[in-house]
Amino acid sequence: MSDISLAEYLAQAYRGQNIFSMNHGSPLGSDFLQKQTYLTVSSTTFNQTYGRKVWDALNNRTVFYNAIKKVPWGTTAGWVLRTDRGSGRMRPMTETGTLPTIDVSNYVGIYSLPKIVAADFGVPIKSVIVNTLEGGMGDIMGAEMQATERDFVKGVNQMLLAGGAYLCSSGGQTSAVVPSAVAGHFKVGDTLGFCDAGTGAEGDSTETITVSAVSSGTITTSSHTTGVADSDVIFTKSRAGFTSIDDIVSIDATAIGGATMTACAPRVYNLTTTRTGSTYQAAAYIDSGSGVSRSLTLNMIDTCIQKVREAGGEPKLILLGHDQYFNLERLLNAHQRYMGQETYQVGVGDERTLPGTRTGLVLATYMGIPILPDADTPKSVDTADTVLGSNVYVLDTDYLEFAVALQPQYVENKDYFSANALVSRGLFYMLGELRCTRLDVQAKIVDLSAS
Repeated sequence: MSDISLAEYLAQAYRGQNIFSMNHGSPLGSDFLQKQTYLTVSSTTFNQTYGRKVWDALNNRTVFYNAIKKVPWGTTAGWVLRTDRGSGRMRPMTETGTLPTIDVSNYVGIYSLPKIVAADFGVPIKSVIVNTLEGGMGDIMGAEMQATERDFVKGVNQMLLAGGAYLCSSGGQTSAVVPSAVAGHFKVGDTLGFCDAGTGAEGDSTETITVSAVSSGTITTSSHTTGVADSDVIFTKSRAGFTSIDDIVSIDATAIGGATMTACAPRVYNLTTTRTGSTYQAAAYIDSGSGVSRSLTLNMIDTCIQKVREAGGEPKLILLGHDQYFNLERLLNAHQRYMGQETYQVGVGDERTLPGTRTGLVLATYMGIPILPDADTPKSVDTADTVLGSNVYVLDTDYLEFAVALQPQYVENKDYFSANALVSRGLFYMLGELRCTRLDVQAKIVDLSAS
């Protein structure tokens, strides 16, 4: 899309459209994305355009969030998976033979509700006045608003790429200690479980362990009976925010930092059963080094592609960190094979964005599969609690979507009595959730070295 003039930008800010006509009509989004305020903000144009600016920023970055399709939430609270087609319903028979035995399919209901995420800020009235003086920052409220907007946009992507399980170096009945670089993958309100290093089974499985604070590498939780110990593995059972791709691409009996989670794995949606391989609720394949750092090889990626295809999927995206991107580039150059380049199209089935539109991302490819490097891709941890390189995900994005219940909103409040302080406050928030309608056609490679 070509650049638009300021006059056209302001003119189109007043045009209404359907909430989910994201790429047609006005380039600014719908009238639902408006700045709301208590008390007064004089600029009507500002009210109508600021929320749209946030939505535009979310959808125009070359990151994982922008590589998956966006859909309206609709009227559904879940979907149904066919988990067993029946083993005795299809067989040869003679003209006078008996009919095949009736064997009905089995279905499992997956339930998912919108998650709310928010980012807020506040500016004291004294700071507002002082920064207008000579040598000050000027509009400190506007500066903080812009900074919070950037944090909100990045935070959404980080939630979708949060790691689902990590090795602990110590802990207790109210805490778990992990490397500080990965502690941020767990958020306040998350429900956790832990895998006992001695048995490989979940400890205190009947108790609810909720995150109350995260500081450096220490995750503070609600009290539970046994407590977390060195070499135990903590994992997510329920996210307070968006479900992450690492929660989705998981399987029981995977070694996390060398500790085998025999009957444990990050949980998704309402699935509480064990995530056994080659079943509907488990990833197609996970290549693990059992907590030992390894170098990325082409064979690892080829095996993931093969496993996804054998499960009935077709890889549409290879997601990795910048470290593995350069490792892959060196591997291909060494074999005199080179990355191709094409426009990645967001969509499902035969419904896709047109190449070259604003949602088209020009990416390198491997075997025709687009490669997306993202700085927020989760990393693994080895047996010595050392953070390794980023993971590699091979995904069939036809079965991945981000369902939007409410697009980003901005609310500003200058009610000093309510705040009980002379401070102006602002808040960005949105409602949505990452959906995966087939977990068994996704794969990943973990325990990789950064170089």
